[in-house]
Amino acid sequence: MTHTKTTILSLPEEEFVNPGTRACAGCALGTAYRVALKAMGRNTILVVPPSCLTVLQGLYPIAATKLPSLNVTFASTAAAATGLTSALKALGKTDINVVAWAGDGGTSDIGLQALSGAAERGDNFLFICYDNEGYMNTGVQRSGTTPQGAITSNTPLKGKLQQKKDVPSIMAAHGISYVATCSAAYPLDLYDKVRKAMTLPGVKYINIHIPCPPGWGFDTRYAVKVGKLAVETGLYELYEVENSVSRLSGASRKLIDKRALVPVSEYFRAQSRFKLMREAQIGEIQKQIDARWVRYFESPEDNGES
Repeated sequence: MTHTKTTILSLPEEEFVNPGTRACAGCALGTAYRVALKAMGRNTILVVPPSCLTVLQGLYPIAATKLPSLNVTFASTAAAATGLTSALKALGKTDINVVAWAGDGGTSDIGLQALSGAAERGDNFLFICYDNEGYMNTGVQRSGTTPQGAITSNTPLKGKLQQKKDVPSIMAAHGISYVATCSAAYPLDLYDKVRKAMTLPGVKYINIHIPCPPGWGFDTRYAVKVGKLAVETGLYELYEVENSVSRLSGASRKLIDKRALVPVSEYFRAQSRFKLMREAQIGEIQKQIDARWVRYFESPEDNGES
């Protein structure tokens, strides 16, 4: 389905997040949450496990969100969304959207089994992972999506040794109707992808890159700058997978025309969590990025937008 691209002037004015939240200063989750809820609309029920989003929303009866939200256990987010979808169907309420919002820990680690099961069954809801690359709410511990080399509270001496888990690819391998990657630094691209996902059947999966000032180690005013660097360096790609066909989108698609990437060292140096990384390690990651993007540059017709 083709949608007209949203501009800042055409973004809906209605707000579903009340002014003032308990999020950290400079938290990119607040931006992503505010914009994505605009795309979902009022007829939406959220399913949220323990996470930074739980903190942002606040506790009943005083909450930052204007939408009903079901707080569930870490491992049960997708299972609860399945149950909620089935209950609404049994009641004949087919005009209400169910959207699960979980952090990377509650998605890539603790919640992956339930999410995989829902995808295999073809349940009808949208699952959003806001990926700030660590268990930030409980003290900045490593998660499956923490990048290699990043310092966390339980990888303090050498940084994380393992590579980041590629959850979008895992979800795409299930053959679901829609997988997309987004960044809080590109809110209009995020809005359009959430809006598209809401029109499609079955489980849909969206991964949002969320810069985290206290967890990543940068000044609170630089969340958008750091988020854009991740994309401009080619380290984090914005793309969509529809009917098992993958294509770059948004700012990542525009990089094909420029045929130039910002050195990944600029992204790493902007954050204190990578201060233990050596030049040789950064150089190896740069080679991996370059090799991946050579394929994009050589076959731009395979990575265009529909």
